[in-house]
This record gives sequence, structure tokens and C-alpha cells, in this order.
Amino acid sequence: MENKRFYITTPIYYPSDKLHIGHTYCTVATDAMARYKRLTGCEVMFLTGTDEHGQKIEDKASQAGVTPQQYVDGIVTGSRGVLDLWKLMNISNNRFIRTTDGYHVSAIQKIFKKMYDKGDIYKGKYVGKYCKPCESFWTESQLADGKCPDCGREVQDAEEEAYFFRLSKYADKIQRLLEDTDFLEPRSRVNEMVNNFIKPGLEDLCVSRTSFTWGIPVDFDPGHVVYVWVDALFNYTTALGLCNDQYDDYEKFWPADVHFVGKEIVRFHSIIWPAMLMSMDMPLPKKVFGHGWLLLDGGKMSKSKGNVVDPYILAEMFGVDALRFFLLRTFPFGSDGNFSNEALIQTINVDLANDLGNLLSRTTAMACKYFGGTLPEGCRDYLEQKQSCDSELLAAACHLRDNYEAQMEKFQFQNALEEIFRVIDRANKYIDENAPWALAKDMEANGMRLAHVLYNLLETTRICGVLLSPFMPASMDKLFEQLGADQSARTWDSAREWGALPDTVSVVKGENLFPRVDAEKAIAELEAAAAAAKKAALPELEIEPQLEEKVDFDTFCKSDFRAVKVKDCQPVKKSEKLLRFTLDDGTGVDRQILSGIAKWYKPEDLIGKTLMAIVNLPPRKMMGQESNGMLISAVHTEKGEEALNLLILDDKIPAGAKMC
Repeated sequence: MENKRFYITTPIYYPSDKLHIGHTYCTVATDAMARYKRLTGCEVMFLTGTDEHGQKIEDKASQAGVTPQQYVDGIVTGSRGVLDLWKLMNISNNRFIRTTDGYHVSAIQKIFKKMYDKGDIYKGKYVGKYCKPCESFWTESQLADGKCPDCGREVQDAEEEAYFFRLSKYADKIQRLLEDTDFLEPRSRVNEMVNNFIKPGLEDLCVSRTSFTWGIPVDFDPGHVVYVWVDALFNYTTALGLCNDQYDDYEKFWPADVHFVGKEIVRFHSIIWPAMLMSMDMPLPKKVFGHGWLLLDGGKMSKSKGNVVDPYILAEMFGVDALRFFLLRTFPFGSDGNFSNEALIQTINVDLANDLGNLLSRTTAMACKYFGGTLPEGCRDYLEQKQSCDSELLAAACHLRDNYEAQMEKFQFQNALEEIFRVIDRANKYIDENAPWALAKDMEANGMRLAHVLYNLLETTRICGVLLSPFMPASMDKLFEQLGADQSARTWDSAREWGALPDTVSVVKGENLFPRVDAEKAIAELEAAAAAAKKAALPELEIEPQLEEKVDFDTFCKSDFRAVKVKDCQPVKKSEKLLRFTLDDGTGVDRQILSGIAKWYKPEDLIGKTLMAIVNLPPRKMMGQESNGMLISAVHTEKGEEALNLLILDDKIPAGAKMC
């Protein structure tokens, strides 16, 4: 096969301090595509990285008390950061770019100046709306119910001196690109871009900021920094060596074969990106593919909502390959998918444990049991007792690669996997049709037939393993070892030709690659982890807002606040909340007050303390007992749970002292 080149990218990710399974989805898909292309013989460049500039980074760094560079360094290279996550998920990227890399910074300055010199960038003043989380500029008419149409969050007024890119100049060309070619897929994304952004009138794009400093400086105009999306989009070319000497792959790999991006950034990649490339007189990427979101509880995963799913927890519980497989087996790439723990566990138990796992373990176990692990010579081409089920299985296995390839070339990972599991299902049915255990009862008469059946099963499993290797690379290496498949039997060419395994193949009964998951136990553990994540996403401390209604001074003065000494404190029977206080209020007569603070205090810890109480409230009955007054406490919410603290006074304050 001719050695072809293939360049594929994921978007470079904003360094979030809480990475979740949604972040891995696009990268796992890109990795599977890159591995598939390498399998077919292509020379692949797979790029990913991090988008590290912008106002929200600067703000978060300030809140954390560190510099922006320290902030992004910790998230990208720190423990459980971006690089750690990609290592965990077995991502095979060839190159990783950070937009703070020096070569990228200088290249962006040169690119910005070239567009300026051409007249496509000009100076003006920006007045409009800005979404800080999305780093997006909007007009009033583009807002959805007054909020960002992409993320649904609040926007802020923005007014500052800025440079603008003449995006409107390229509106007609972009519209023709989208409508007349397959540049953007799925097709539904085209209608959205044209109808929502181009036809209403494509306005020039603000491409510099002066209200913050964390960005690439416009070197010919101090005080301006390059808009983050100009900075981010050109990474696809600077990482190949455009306008820098760091790399020398631009002529070799550009234009990109495909950009995989989430649907929320399709606008940037399908409108702004090609327009800027046109301005630079550069070739356009061949395709932008906008995939959907992983949804949880009906909404996009978000740290701020506390509905994120930790990939580290899932990988530890179920294995990295099982997680990779689930993401691409369960959800059509291009549509939104509803993530659930139940769906994950069912996919593992049905597809991997029951179907593929059982096929491998049953076949290798029977080969070991009946033939000592090595099949007899001649079993591959054994012609006697030939049955129709043999031809059906061989035909399914031999046509699998072509069917699979057709789906992979369209980025339909779910359909490609469905083709494989259709053959796996046929192989499991083939076991039942031939009943090897029955053939084994008369080895003299049926031994070669039994060996032929097992060979067919091993060879079918091998072909499926070759095509599954882009999705589950580590597990398929183990599968090949159990099958006795050498490197020549793991190639793309071998996946279409029957008989890559020798008929005297020796198998090994190895570990169970995909053990069944105890669903009830696993779901309980995952729900506990999700609850902890939601709690962690809550503000550390919430204070109730102050009341706007004013109380006149005379009314306030009618409240009698006094220091009281706790003489005794006991729980109230049949109540989980109430404690009964016997108090010295300075009158010489004990005062009884009931207070619902048992959740926060042990009675014995309060005896002897000096507290504050309002003593002129009318008596009230609580659990059949009379309460005369109310103890004063502070109430707030901490990590989503109400917290209460009694106001404890200095013991030097005598009982009955008036508080004012």
C-alpha cells in the first residue's frame, strides 16, 4: 500500500482544574481514528494540546494567588493534569502544543501582522456583549434570552479599543464553502452555521483585547493582546512549523485531513478559521467534524453544575480500554449521547464480557482442553464434514474489514464497532451450532472436525481483534498473545485474508480480559463518587443575603438580649434535633429553652458555657415541653449543608447581662 499521510487534530483544551469524561470523548475518538489510519499504513500526525491564554485564565490565577503561567503549568503538567489524563487514556498523539510555547507565541505575532499588513485587520472600538467562559463576542441580537447562545451563561458589557478582523469580507466564500462542499459535517451543523450566523449578517470579529494582559502581545501596538481564538486556531499550523523554526512538517502535513471538534466550537472552526486562512492565502483543512456532547442528567457535563464524571474513577473501576470502547460503541459520533453508569456497565457486561470475552475464553479453553493448546496440522483446510455454517462464518469474517473500513472513513465509530460485533455474535452462534463438547466425545471420528471448528473461531477472533485494536490497543495485544498471533497476523492486510494463523497455532489460556461487573456494587460506588463531586463543586461557604426590609429602632429595642449560663443540657426524648437547656439568666429562677442544635453539639460540651438568648419571646410548646426564649446562633451553608454555630460569649460576662 502507498504510504499516505494523514493529519488529524483535537481542539486544544482550555486547562480546566477538573477534567471529566467529556474532555476525553473527543480525544479518544481522535486517537482511535489515528490508530486506525496507522493500521492501514498511513503516516499519521495526531496533534492535541492546551489553549492557555485569555481573561478567564487570568482571573482564575488571580483568585488562586498565583501567576497565570503557574496556574496553567499546574493543570497541564501537574498531578492528574491534562498530560496525565492523556497518558491514562493511552492517547497516542504525536505532538502536544501549549499556546504559551515560545515558538507559538512568536508565530502568532507574525501571523497577526501579516493579516494586518494585508488590510484584513484594522483598529477600532468594540462595544457589545462578551461571554467570558466561552471567550466569545456577541451582538445583542445573537443572544438567547439575554445570555450566551453557546453556553447559556450570563454575558457582560464590553467596551474597549480593539483590532478587528474583516470577517464580513469572506461571508460569501464561507457560505459557499459550507453549502456547496462537505467541508463541515454532520450536515445538520451546516444549516445551523449558515442560518444563525451568516445569513443574519456576518460582522467583523474583534481580534484583540486591552482589558487584560494574559495573552500574546500585539508586538506593534503595546497594550493589545491577541484574541484567544486567533491564538488557538492557528495552533494547527504553528505546531507543524508555520512561521517558526521549531518544526518542519507544514509542507508535509498541511492541510489537515480533519479537525474533530465539539459542537460548541463549530462556529469558530467552520466560519472564523477558514476566513483567516483565506486571508493568509493558505489551503483550508479538508474537513471539520463537529461531534456532540456527553450529557449527564439531561445536561452537558460541567464542573460548575457538579455533574462531572471522573475518568480516573471509571478507568480504575472498569479499565481504560473498557472505558474507551464504551465511549465510541454507545454514542453516535456527531450526536449527543446520554451518559449513565448503567449504560456503561451494561456495555461492558454484554459486549465485552459476554460476547467478546466469552468467545475468546471458550475457544482458547477448548483448544487447551482437547488439543493441549496446539491444533493439529491440516485442520485449517480440513474439507470433510464441511457445513454451511462454516461458509457463513468465513464469509462474515472475510467481508468484515471492508464493511468496517467504510464506516471508519465516515467517522462512524459506533457503526464500525457494530460490524465487528455482528461477526462476534455469529462466531458465538457458530459454537452452539457445532457443539465442540459433543464432537470431543469421539475424538477418533471427529477430532479433525473439532480442530477445524476451533481454528475457524480463533481466526475469526483474530480478525476482529485487528479491527478492535484502534479502540482497545492494550487489551487486543493481550488477546493476540492468547491466540498465538504473531505480528504478521496483526496487520491491516491480514484482516482481509483468511488463514493468517498457522493451522498448528498454539494458544494460551490467559487472564479474563473483561470480567463481568457487579452492577449493584459498582453503581453504589459511582453514585457515592458523584455525590462527592457535586459536594466539592458547591461553594465553600454560602451566607444568606441580608434582608432589604428595614426595622425601625424602637422595634429593635423591644428585643431583650441577655447573657445566659448553661447549668444543664440534655437531649429531648423522641427528638433528633432538640436539646433542652437549663439556664441561669440572672433572675435567680432557672430558664428553660429548647433549641434544635443537636446535630451540631453534644450536650455535655455546652454545660458551663455563656450564651446569648432573647428572653422576652412568648413561651412556645415544643415536643410537649415549654421553651422560654431563643438562643442566638449563626447559620450558614457549607458545601451544600446547613451549618450552625451558637454565639458563645466570654465567661467573664455575668448571667443576665444585657446585650446591646
